[in-house]
Amino acid sequence: MTWLAFLGVALLVVLAGQRVAYYGDALAEKKGWGRAWVGLILVAATTSLPELLTGTSAALQGLVDIAVGDVLGSTLFNLLILSLLDAVGGRVPLLGRLHAGHALAVGFALLFLSLQGAALFWGGPVWGPVGWYSPLALALYLLATRLTFLYERRRPQAEVERLERLYEHLSLAQAARGYVGFGALVVLGASLLPTLAERLAEETGLGASFVGTALVGAVTSLPEVAVTLSAARLGAFDLAVGNLLGSNLFNALILAWDDLLYPGAFFPAAHESHLAAVLVALAMYGVVLLGMSYQALRKLAVLSWDTLALLGLYLLGLLWLYSLR
Repeated sequence: MTWLAFLGVALLVVLAGQRVAYYGDALAEKKGWGRAWVGLILVAATTSLPELLTGTSAALQGLVDIAVGDVLGSTLFNLLILSLLDAVGGRVPLLGRLHAGHALAVGFALLFLSLQGAALFWGGPVWGPVGWYSPLALALYLLATRLTFLYERRRPQAEVERLERLYEHLSLAQAARGYVGFGALVVLGASLLPTLAERLAEETGLGASFVGTALVGAVTSLPEVAVTLSAARLGAFDLAVGNLLGSNLFNALILAWDDLLYPGAFFPAAHESHLAAVLVALAMYGVVLLGMSYQALRKLAVLSWDTLALLGLYLLGLLWLYSLR
């Protein structure tokens, strides 16, 4: 019964996620915000709510490894989705077709991962209910959203006018209502996924840090999968990639929220194996930056060399984490 319930809820998330991508893309064009910014902030915040709900529940129950593993596992899985997006995106390699604004999100993600690695390794001082990581993470996230918005406003006006013609049949109010309504369904379905995942995790008998990273992190990333594939069908690859990179930035902020809720020093209570996930994520982001800069002209087969490297790093990371469980 647990598997059937899990598949049913996952189907709801996928179907609703398709409409979130559609209406999110319409909002981006009608408001002139830019697809990358909407993917980074608006859509990413919606699809990251499962991680927020899971982290809240885990922190309140004192399950630090589930909370940290969920965030880091989701970060790794979201980068893996770039390989899936490349596979369904036609003959042109994915990373080479993206505009330069996504490099902002990659740069900020590298900064976040450095802070997370330092917090897990060192711990550091605790100021009141939170450690040093939390205020720095909040400031960094606000800076990331501001700089991305300013960058998108500098995009050529001719491109914005061309995009607006794709959704002439929708009013701004219809796009907003559609986004909010289907976004609520994503949240409803996603809020049920962590509980079902925990039940399945208990049946496996694996360690909490591995389960949090490999299973719960992947499960709570299902909304990102749905929205990303839906955006790809629309040809909105910047929205799709912006959603994935933005979700990872929002996930970094979730760790600050978990730190606030946990009754004690949050990061020192986490298992040392989480540092392996941080190192793998740093390597995967390095590959993303190389792929965007090099701009390969053709794929090796289904995947280009950069997204194939992302797949390999993810699998190696899981093996490494399993050995450290």
